[in-house]
Amino acid sequence: MLTKPPRNANSEDVDLCVRAAWLHYGAGLTQGQVAKRLGIPSLKAHRLIARANKDGLVRFSIDGDISECLRLEDAICARFGVQFCEVCPDLDDEALPLQTLGMAGSRFLRLALESGADKVIGFGHGRTLAACVAMLPKMNVRNTKLVSLLGGLTRRYSTTPFDVIHRLAERTGAEAYVLPLPFYANSVEDRTVFLAQRGVPAVMELGVSATLRIVGIGTMEAGASILSTGMIERDEFEEARRAGGAGEILGHIFSLTGKLIENDLSARTLSMAAADIGRQKTVAIAGGRSKIDPIKAILASGLIFGLITDERTAKALTA
Repeated sequence: MLTKPPRNANSEDVDLCVRAAWLHYGAGLTQGQVAKRLGIPSLKAHRLIARANKDGLVRFSIDGDISECLRLEDAICARFGVQFCEVCPDLDDEALPLQTLGMAGSRFLRLALESGADKVIGFGHGRTLAACVAMLPKMNVRNTKLVSLLGGLTRRYSTTPFDVIHRLAERTGAEAYVLPLPFYANSVEDRTVFLAQRGVPAVMELGVSATLRIVGIGTMEAGASILSTGMIERDEFEEARRAGGAGEILGHIFSLTGKLIENDLSARTLSMAAADIGRQKTVAIAGGRSKIDPIKAILASGLIFGLITDERTAKALTA
């Protein structure tokens, strides 16, 4: 982890030092690759990485300030009205920066679990959250309850490969509560029946009362997880898109202006009501080219407390 240097020490050289450490220890690049990525001589890359070690910045994960990232964080908070934003330096060049978001998300989650401030933490699911959990170290967390915020079964009643609550329980030893429900019910009547099943109301209420929720943001593009994993049928998906749907959070779909898309699909969502998302501290972890409009849509809804994203996405959001 990179300890945070004093704010008045955030010179260009300090920024470069932190970036070099991120790329070397986070992305696993060689010193030569770091030099090429940063456009500096190999000797300087070596010295920057050595300095990070000498100054005690490098421990087990990376937690350092970079002035450009700080500027983007402030800009996102100011533009979208969120209370918290963390922008992380890019480690990978993929369209979906899972390595970058996984590192940042796992660090945020680890610190939240270690602090013990939130006795109940709720979780969504998806590729990004699965990457965060994959990078989470083994922990012994006995005084925190983990709860799934939505059903983890597809319309064909198979488990989504990106459900995270079981993996979290294995890594933390914490007590976990699962919603054994599909993502969407087949009908409004089915939804009523599902929610009346023994034990389900208690788990739903636990999720609503969770003082911290960690969620992903879904796209409304052809490769959307809710479509590819069978959470939703294609005709339903296309109908939501035609209605202006741009981003999804906990099964609720919003337009670019932050308006909830209210249709038959939204009435069958097996998660908390959209208004309840904003009643507790909800932090979204999302980034990548395909997520720019979805993130804007969810931020415009005013329902989330904070955002963890990558530097490229942050620049696009504030452009």
